[in-house]
Amino acid sequence: MLSGATLLGAALLFYFGFQAAQRYDEAKAEFDTAASEASSYENLALYPKSANRDGKRKALDEYRQAVTALVAAFDPFRTADLKNVTPQEFTNTLLAANTDVRKAFEESGTIVPEPFFMGFEKYKTSLANGKITGLLDYQLSSIKKLMLALSQAKPTELKNLHRPNLVEEEGQAYKSAANAVARSFPLEITFVGPERSAREFLSTITQPQGQFVVIRSLRITNDKKDPPRTSDAKFDRPAAADPMMAFPAMPGDPLVGAAVPAADSGRILAQILGNEQVCVFVRLDVLQFLPAQKIP
Repeated sequence: MLSGATLLGAALLFYFGFQAAQRYDEAKAEFDTAASEASSYENLALYPKSANRDGKRKALDEYRQAVTALVAAFDPFRTADLKNVTPQEFTNTLLAANTDVRKAFEESGTIVPEPFFMGFEKYKTSLANGKITGLLDYQLSSIKKLMLALSQAKPTELKNLHRPNLVEEEGQAYKSAANAVARSFPLEITFVGPERSAREFLSTITQPQGQFVVIRSLRITNDKKDPPRTSDAKFDRPAAADPMMAFPAMPGDPLVGAAVPAADSGRILAQILGNEQVCVFVRLDVLQFLPAQKIP
């Protein structure tokens, strides 16, 4: 009896399973037929009607004009072939740029780290490869503009300027990515100063003036990690009352014996009002736009 029920159950399971499999095969066949038909429609040429032909030509012309205008907008940032100079000539240019930037920082009262050499510290004691001096000179020109802009913002201190080596400086060849329109020269700048100096510097470098700069990351923190405390303020007792005062203080006057802030408490007030120093770290790319590709 039990074996008969088991056999019947197995038969029913097989039947329903077979029916489900058959429905799946039918649905799959219908889907494949529809997909094949849709694919054939997608591969067909545009129906040869004058309205379709003219519409497609108009859309392509408008797209070509938009791309051409965009390419032209970046022409001022495209450089001609970079000409190499002798290693000594590049060193002379680097020394002159470093002197100009140091003088600008000195005039603005900004402290610079030592040794500071415009991010080209490795060339303090060695000459550059003569085959890449044109590329290095292009990057040096960009860094000089950025440092002069920073000096005009008058930060308190330049903490660090980091320029990663170019692949050419490592003896390798640069290979641009497919369809790349620009080459990036990364820089990292860290400085401390009032909030105003950070605002002015960032506003200046994001306005294209002979070079195109893209900010990749930015971190701004208070130079002091802890907020000011009331206990930090020092208070002095007022001087003795002037005997010549026409209206001496009366007993019980709340101002008698009251403490007044000392002169150095202005520092605490400045912090409360938001005049404390900020530390700024910015990672940016100076872009060198590559020759424009011909639009088909």
